[in-house]
Amino acid sequence: MEDGRYNLILEGQSRFKLLHELDTTTSFRQIEGELIEDNADETLSHAQRGGFEREAREFADSQGYSVDWSSVERLDDQSLINGVSQIAPFDGASKQALLEASSLSDRCELLVQLMQFFGRGDGSEEIMTLQ
Repeated sequence: MEDGRYNLILEGQSRFKLLHELDTTTSFRQIEGELIEDNADETLSHAQRGGFEREAREFADSQGYSVDWSSVERLDDQSLINGVSQIAPFDGASKQALLEASSLSDRCELLVQLMQFFGRGDGSEEIMTLQ
């Protein structure tokens, strides 16, 4: 480790900023990256959490998902927002935008926007393509 930079195999456990790609002859990409530390203490305001849960209920209902809402209510903000970001049925570009959101609050706001955008149909169309 040098100046907070790491050489590691990407396993999807940490977010990182791409500094530059290494010139190698391997069959896989190699980069120099810098880990992005998440603020583990970050929480949502009561209004933001309530708005997210309302939108999530509407989205789940419109898509026909069965959700144990009492379990959802017991989740801490980090587990809720990051968990939904991982399992939500959005396209790759939307998932990438969620990964790149700089804070829990930003990720929450983006999730609400995505649920509003993708959940407004009658359920008959394929909803997961954001260009």
